[in-house]
Amino acid sequence: MELFQEKNPTSAHIKPEQTTVQFIKELFFFAFLAFLIVIPIRMFIAKPFLVDGPSMNPTFATSQYLIVDELSYQFQSPVRGEVVVFKYPKDKKKSFIKRIIGLPGETIIIQPDKFVIINALHPEGFSIVEPYITGPVTYRESAITTLGDDEYFVMGDNRDQSFDSRSWGPVKESLIVGRPILRLFPFDKIGLFPGRSENQVEVGT
Repeated sequence: MELFQEKNPTSAHIKPEQTTVQFIKELFFFAFLAFLIVIPIRMFIAKPFLVDGPSMNPTFATSQYLIVDELSYQFQSPVRGEVVVFKYPKDKKKSFIKRIIGLPGETIIIQPDKFVIINALHPEGFSIVEPYITGPVTYRESAITTLGDDEYFVMGDNRDQSFDSRSWGPVKESLIVGRPILRLFPFDKIGLFPGRSENQVEVGT
């Protein structure tokens, strides 16, 4: 390792007050730069959310800290199987996290012994294999819901303890805030695109 020293240490002299002033100027500059970068990201691109409640167990648990991408859905629509954060239709001050099950224009049929989706490609209906659900699911309610052109049917992964579209209806696309792109806490579960299901399978009836 080489150490570089001035041949004449007295040839470059900076007064202490000049150093302090320069430091303060640089501090304000970097603070302003951070403000210009962080605030737009915080407001329009990504937003932190804290999970509260058991409706998405085991995919997401209470107190898990998520960063939600608010930009992607400005250029593309949500797809079946994605986890989304949205404004609760009955009280837009609240935000919920659920998984998209039904897409615009589809009909959702729920009965105690079956769960079927009908669309143009599957007029006879189809069901989906959901690997993110652990244990058997029994639907106690019976309902038929036909979604509008801008509506999605959402449910929690913990079906027995989820307050979702089965209770209060579909979610309009305009209420969808974004999708989780990063889980920051707990540290042993840090990862990109948490909750993403690449193994969801459609099965004809």
